[in-house]
Order: sequence, then structure tokens, then C-alpha cells
Amino acid sequence: MAKSDPKTASVLAFERKLDPSDALFSAGNWDQRNNAGHWPAINVREKSVRGTISNRLKSKDQQDAAKLDASIENPNLQTVDVATLPADADTLKAHFTLRVLGGTGTPSACNNADYRAKLLQTVQSYVGKHGLAELARRYAANIANGRFLWRNRIGGEAIEIHARQMQNGQAINHWSFDALNQPWRSFDGNSQGDVAQLGKVIENGLSGKSYVLLDVTAFVRVGAGQEVFPSQELILDKASSKKSKTLYTVNDVAAMHSQKIGNALRTIDTWYPGYSNDDDSLGPIAVEPYGSVTSQGKAYRQPTEKQDFYNLLDRWVLKGEAPESEGNQHFVIANLVRGGVFGESDKKAAKEE
Repeated sequence: MAKSDPKTASVLAFERKLDPSDALFSAGNWDQRNNAGHWPAINVREKSVRGTISNRLKSKDQQDAAKLDASIENPNLQTVDVATLPADADTLKAHFTLRVLGGTGTPSACNNADYRAKLLQTVQSYVGKHGLAELARRYAANIANGRFLWRNRIGGEAIEIHARQMQNGQAINHWSFDALNQPWRSFDGNSQGDVAQLGKVIENGLSGKSYVLLDVTAFVRVGAGQEVFPSQELILDKASSKKSKTLYTVNDVAAMHSQKIGNALRTIDTWYPGYSNDDDSLGPIAVEPYGSVTSQGKAYRQPTEKQDFYNLLDRWVLKGEAPESEGNQHFVIANLVRGGVFGESDKKAAKEE
């Protein structure tokens, strides 16, 4: 009797293969960035502000001038965290490390041996045909263009990125990028030069050919005394918090969450339905099973269109039907690099960025 096709494993999980640290913030002057090892850390401080009422009023209140005047008499008092450059420093330094791990496509947990074998065969077939170069090159491009700086990238007069490959505590390779001259809305034109070299190192790490640890430093010239933007903490018990905004710190140093760094590095999905390179379009989105963009409250890979990770993966592994577009094949493997919990019993991927 012929053996039946394997079913999706009820327990299926993958460890993330791009493992960034938190990014710590320090400050100095642009002309001294070659000697930035002892730049002072940026601290977070509290600030109390008196804001005005600016939210949309109810329709009935818009017609009542007295009610509007009464609202204005009660100002919006807030205590917030803020991080700024010192008055004598014009440049933000953001520093983090990135481990690139091998074993792409090998689950950390799988309770179905037949499915595991079929999955590994599928991944090996992909690697044999495409390699991991395209994904690695895109991750490298997001280091080079400074996407991990998020809001700190906006309005920078100059942005310089340094990436060093570390081994035994020593730099064995060093790349420098002018972030503002790197492609931002597409990944075309990154197959040559330093981005391609950095991508090759990341590819070797993902494929397990070598141990890869990258040391990444960004310098952003924004102006003396200007505000910078660490991660904002999610306060679950808002009733007990006296502040309306709490910023993330590591040992009193302003910092950015490793999850936010990881989200930026995997913002490589240009294969989703409706992608456009136009300036007024969304551009690349982070690799997520449903193409979720929380800032827009929208999923760009709807299961009804069979373009989400689970539909693509199931047809590929269980039925041997590879995604028709090469881009969607890259998308499936990028989700395995991302990591998460993808079992049949709960197809809501865990946020393991």
C-alpha cells in the first residue's frame, strides 16, 4: 500500500536565524566619529508638558462653543520620557550586534517525522535551485540603508553605517555605507559592491558554512541638542503608570528593542500582492505570515487569495506544488528564517522576531 502524504505537524516551531542585540544610543560630533569608542551614553529623562485639546470632538459638541471653551480651559497635562543629544553634540551613534545562525529550514520542534522529512527535502530543493543569496543580499541592504534606525533616519543630514565581521574579538572584514545613497524602496542594484560582499557573509551564516557575528554602528547627523527616538515601552498596566510615554533603556542608556531591529532587517517582502516601487506606495514590508502591517491595520497576504505563508507552505510541502512565483518561494523561506510557531493546532505565528 502506498504511503499517504504527511499531514501538517501539530507542533512546528523554528528558531530565528537573524539574532540582533538591543541597539544602544550614544552621542558625539560628526567630525569625531572615527574616535567614537568613548562617546557618552544618551540618557532618558522625564518631561512634563502642558498640551492643548486637539482630538476630534463629538458632532454635537462641535456646535457648542461653550463646551469647546470649557475643554480648552482643562489642558492636557502629560509626563513623558524624552531622549535628546547634548547641546554640544550633533550626531547620534546607534550600536548593535547581529548573529547569523545556520540551519535554515530545520525546525526546532516538530512532532511529525514524515512531515519533518518532507519539509527538509523542500528546503533543500529550494536551496539547491536558488541558494540563500537573494534573502541574504536583502538583509545586507537593510543594514546598508539604515532601515533599522526607524524614525531616527528621517531628517538626518548624513548617515554613515559601519558593519564589521567579528571573529575571536577581532574585525576580519569591514564595510562602510552612505545610507542616504542606498536604495530604499526596492532591492535592485545591490548585486555588486560592498552590499553584495556583506550579503555573501550573511549567506554563509544562514547556510551554516561559517560562524557569523556582525558588529553594526550607525552615525546619524541630526543637529546639536535634537531629539532622538529609542523604542517606546508597552505599558500593560496603564492605571499604575504616571507617564503617558515610557522609553526603553538598558542600564539607564537609551536603547532600541532587538525585536524592532529584527523587524527592520526582515523588511524585504516586495513579493506581496499590490507591491509598487512608487514613492507614494508602501514599499517593502516585514516578512510576516499574513503580510501584517500593524501601523495600517492591514494584512497584505490574505488567506482568501492563497498568498499567505500557510497556504504557500502547505501546498509546497504536502502537495509538492512550489509557489508559481520565485518571489513567493523566497517569502516562504524568509518566514522560516524569521522563526515562530507554525503548528496546525494554532496557525497564529508567535512574535519571535
